Amino acid sequence: MSKKKQNDAVEQPQETPEKETAAEQPQTQPSEADQLREQLAQQEDKYLRLAAEYDNYRRRTAKEKETIWVDAKADTAAALLGVYDNLERAVKQETADEAYKKGVEMTMTQLKEVFAKLGIEEIPSLGQPFDPNVHNAVLHIDDEQFGENEVAEVFQAGFRCGDKVLRFAMVKVAN
Repeated sequence: MSKKKQNDAVEQPQETPEKETAAEQPQTQPSEADQLREQLAQQEDKYLRLAAEYDNYRRRTAKEKETIWVDAKADTAAALLGVYDNLERAVKQETADEAYKKGVEMTMTQLKEVFAKLGIEEIPSLGQPFDPNVHNAVLHIDDEQFGENEVAEVFQAGFRCGDKVLRFAMVKVAN
């Protein structure tokens, strides 16, 4: 082989693995725009998750706040139920002093008004059908004057705040 043929053989470009790699590189490596789109998608996903977490937090705290308020009212009313019972007994007692009796009645009326403002209501019992969800039966009697499982007498009034029972009504039930 002559020198010229050898040089031609050397000078002829042959495809090298480097050229193939260089040609494939733009296809395998993501472009800068693709990278930015992916980063944007990740940031958007983080933002949406954070917004959802905040919304859940806001709803949960609002519900807890409402529950705390109802529980505080219920605890306060429960503490005052003993006072209510004593005032109720005082109103039922006979007394010669009309001014004293009127004062006790006014105090009882005022306490009932405070309960009403707080949303605390007395559970209607007398003459109602017995309901174990709001009544506590302490006596059973057989009396044809009353219907089946009807509350015949109320020993202690029951109270509720919304759906929550503060104190069950203590009753006598007719069978």
